[in-house]
Amino acid sequence: MLEAATSNFKTLIIYKKKIPKLALGTAQFGFDYGISNIFGRVKNMEISSILKLAKNNNINLLDTAKAYGNSEDVIGNFKKDNFIIITKLAAVPKNCKDVESYVQASVSDSLKKLKVKNLYGVLLHEPSDLFGDKGPELINSLNQLKFSKKVKKIGVSIYGPDQLEKIIKLLKIDIVQAPLNLVDRRLERSGWLAKLCNLGIEVHVRSVFLQGLLLMPQKKLPKNFEKWKYKFDEWYLKLKNKKKKALNVCLSYPLSLPNIKYIIVGVANTTQFEEIFFNLNNIDVEQKDWLFMESEDEKLINPNYW
Repeated sequence: MLEAATSNFKTLIIYKKKIPKLALGTAQFGFDYGISNIFGRVKNMEISSILKLAKNNNINLLDTAKAYGNSEDVIGNFKKDNFIIITKLAAVPKNCKDVESYVQASVSDSLKKLKVKNLYGVLLHEPSDLFGDKGPELINSLNQLKFSKKVKKIGVSIYGPDQLEKIIKLLKIDIVQAPLNLVDRRLERSGWLAKLCNLGIEVHVRSVFLQGLLLMPQKKLPKNFEKWKYKFDEWYLKLKNKKKKALNVCLSYPLSLPNIKYIIVGVANTTQFEEIFFNLNNIDVEQKDWLFMESEDEKLINPNYW
């Protein structure tokens, strides 16, 4: 498979102009990630091919986090000349007595593992830390990161837009990373997608396949989603009747929104990555046909409940 994928690298360069907003998520580089992941953690040889494919197709952003197993160490083992990197800080420990030292040490550790001198961005994986007693120290520490030029941009990774109003009053952020997909449209529906753009804040969206759930074959759908069987039955039937690929339909939604800076996608192998590129060249989906998939049920749209 690697040889076949490698032989396609030059061919895929022709898609460079059509994928300006893709970024590569690296959770699967560090641990078994995603409800539909049957491959486990990505092996180093496959990672090398994935990164080469990303480079040849003008993808320049790698998204990682302290919480993604050893993904920072793994990324550090490869050349990154053509990539900028975002990582995310873990929650501030409850017994932490010096927040600034904790933040500085965490970022220094990331720089060392990634083998880079600076980062495009550092995001809070737990933005609620801003609201506690340690909030003022955390805010000052993040601003110090920018001042030191170790980090170009700071921001937050959120599960939903409900806390954004409070966050932007406390901290001048540059980036918001949030889930957005056919089922979870809160970022758009709330008006926050447009508002963030108007404020000059970059929006990076993740979970466009709902952690792979929307790409699973109907027979493989986990039993704990039986409550929403009516919705998924219609999903599979409509895909069949319209002769559409789930991957194509899923990508069409975020690609139809002009205020998104990056769409973060994670892959388990080069074959999956290639399929994304090919589908990007055939986006002709009527968005109104798929509105039935939308839900506000937290137990469906938030993988933390799965």
